[in-house]
Amino acid sequence: MAPAVGPAVTALGYAAASLTTLSFFPQAIKTLRGADVSGISLRTYGLLTTGIAAWAVYGFLLHDGPLIVANLITLLPASVVLERRIQAQLRLGHRQKGRRITPRNGG
Repeated sequence: MAPAVGPAVTALGYAAASLTTLSFFPQAIKTLRGADVSGISLRTYGLLTTGIAAWAVYGFLLHDGPLIVANLITLLPASVVLERRIQAQLRLGHRQKGRRITPRNGG
């Protein structure tokens, strides 16, 4: 059970949650507008998105409002970026499967 905290501490939690949550939206918007996600690490975003979901569950277990709200909202842009990166990886995998190995293309 989370310790009892005053309204100022709760407000600080929501303020911190707002800042970190908002930090994910520019990357998600850039990812939606452009097609190039090659600079985004699939492993990093996979771990990050899983961690965000785990923090949300943890927040539910503790009945911690700022933790729940921040992580559920952050899960949206993080999931968008992860989904786009997975789609790019799948397209790359399909292209490489059909590629013939010849001395000309480095095989």
